[in-house]
Amino acid sequence: MRKLLNTLFITQPDIYLSLDGDNVVVLQNDTKLGRVPLHNLESIVTFGYTGASPALMGYCAKRHISIVFLKPNGRFLARVIGESNGNVVLRKKQYRVSDDLTASCHVARNFIIGKVYNSKWILERTVRDHGLRIDVAKFKEVSNHLSEVIKAVRVCDDLEVLRGLEGQAAFSYYQIFDHMILQQKEDFYFHNRSRRPPLDHVNAMLSFAYTLLANDVAAALEGVGIDAYVGFLHRERPGRVSLALDVMEELRSVLADRFVLSLINKKIMQKHDFVKKENGAVMMTDEARKAFLSAWQTRKQEQLTHPYLKEKIPWGLVPHVQALLLARYLRGDLDEYPPFLWK
Repeated sequence: MRKLLNTLFITQPDIYLSLDGDNVVVLQNDTKLGRVPLHNLESIVTFGYTGASPALMGYCAKRHISIVFLKPNGRFLARVIGESNGNVVLRKKQYRVSDDLTASCHVARNFIIGKVYNSKWILERTVRDHGLRIDVAKFKEVSNHLSEVIKAVRVCDDLEVLRGLEGQAAFSYYQIFDHMILQQKEDFYFHNRSRRPPLDHVNAMLSFAYTLLANDVAAALEGVGIDAYVGFLHRERPGRVSLALDVMEELRSVLADRFVLSLINKKIMQKHDFVKKENGAVMMTDEARKAFLSAWQTRKQEQLTHPYLKEKIPWGLVPHVQALLLARYLRGDLDEYPPFLWK
């Protein structure tokens, strides 16, 4: 149980929520774990399958406190709200910003600042931890280039230019990605990003990790009442969660990439965990996918200090915090969307 930004997060799966006066009561097998006053809550987010009492849902609906139900793995199930009021205003603002290309760029550039900053941090940490095993000069060269890209992104007012800057940064970062693979070099290598289909073991894992991350971010956005399909950098396309792809940019390297590298360097994933199809596509076996998912859920439980809130939270809550911050920016409570800058 964790309260962040007027939102109560219930992260244990076997929790039942009930109402007692003006308080939400947190129960586990009929044992009372705690109670939280409802008068200053905007939302309750529960990662579980036990549920909430009708009395609590009715109380919250009447007072415009949303209750968001997610599966334990973070998949969105449902959002219970009362009469439409604040969500309409929030989404209308989102759509207006999305329709204004300059305004979209001002939001999107913070996503890209977060992405490039975190990519730079990954390189700097590799230099710090493995300086004797890598080409330090090459890492520093790419790191310096990413710093220059960040400066350009900060003042960018054009979406096409922003996409070009993001592409430059991604190209530089991926050029050196293979050097961060320190174990099993014969079987795990990265020459370039291949998506549909992935053509090697590393790309197969990256694609799967990015899919999981996109699902988590989309659930977080839906949980705060934002339309995950209407983005600012990624434009609308039928069936694509464009805004989730926007927000996850800043989390790709620090969450997904680090996770994949750790699975390789710790030899958790090995050559026999993959199969190659006739068309050249490389896929994980069913057993490997289960192990990957289990490790992903474990990683999401690891703690960090959020750089903006300065509070300790599990990695799995980071997309939800960023979604809350984005909603606050769109509502006008924040002057600027604060990207996730991890170090």
